[in-house]
Amino acid sequence: MKIIETIDELRAQVKEWRKEGFRVGLVPTMGYLHEGHKSLIDRAVAENDRVVVSDFVNPMQFGPSEDLASYPRDLDKDAKLCEEAGAHVIFHPEASEMYHEDFSSFVDMNTLTKGLCGKTRPIHFRGVCTVLTKLFHIVGADRAYFGQKDAQQLAVVKHMVQDLNFDMEIIGCPIIREEDGLAKSSRNTYLSSEERQAALVLSKSLKVGKQMLEAGERNCKKILREVSAIIEKEPLAKIDYVEIVSWPNLLPVEEVEGQILLAMAVYVGKTRLIDNIIF
Repeated sequence: MKIIETIDELRAQVKEWRKEGFRVGLVPTMGYLHEGHKSLIDRAVAENDRVVVSDFVNPMQFGPSEDLASYPRDLDKDAKLCEEAGAHVIFHPEASEMYHEDFSSFVDMNTLTKGLCGKTRPIHFRGVCTVLTKLFHIVGADRAYFGQKDAQQLAVVKHMVQDLNFDMEIIGCPIIREEDGLAKSSRNTYLSSEERQAALVLSKSLKVGKQMLEAGERNCKKILREVSAIIEKEPLAKIDYVEIVSWPNLLPVEEVEGQILLAMAVYVGKTRLIDNIIF
């Protein structure tokens, strides 16, 4: 496995693979990899001849008060996980390699990015769409793999690829959880032991929401009231949002019809965690 830091070297490597007729998979990440990321790499390795894992903390998707400087990083640990999973290249550029001094072009979206996380993180998805567009052009992969934990991002990326006619397939993969139900996340490392226990309220409340849906409840307000009440009982938890929207269009709904996304963002202490189910 190689660690490549420049766009030119990565493009040259992919060009060599293409000469061999290899299919290429891409797993975009911000590093500090865990079992959730590994599940994406495992699937990419199973479905492609060569796999690139991007390991880049993208400054463009962090707001001024967010955790860019403190976001966890561990390239050595990431490289070990990628190599064991069978990836062929880690693309680990500096920010200056991705965004030159006069960088001024952006990719944005007017629909799917307005609600959910987009309400309180207004620049986030412009940063996501821009960096992914760059990565898609640089790698030219046949398939790219994203986890359902970032469900809004998954919907946004699929929509962007369709809108901009990228010749690639976007693969969504299931949420990977700890044994006690907490969704795996790089930000879990911020949690104290007490906060780590309190964070279980996300998956517990989603489980209740799912049980209500499975029992036939279709009134969104009733479901959201029950789910929110469970979270509000946890003293260390503060709701950013709990919402039900259509899937994959992310439109507000009052009654459950067709596929829906029950999604939440919750602060546990100072750490913002997200989780969801698609029903």
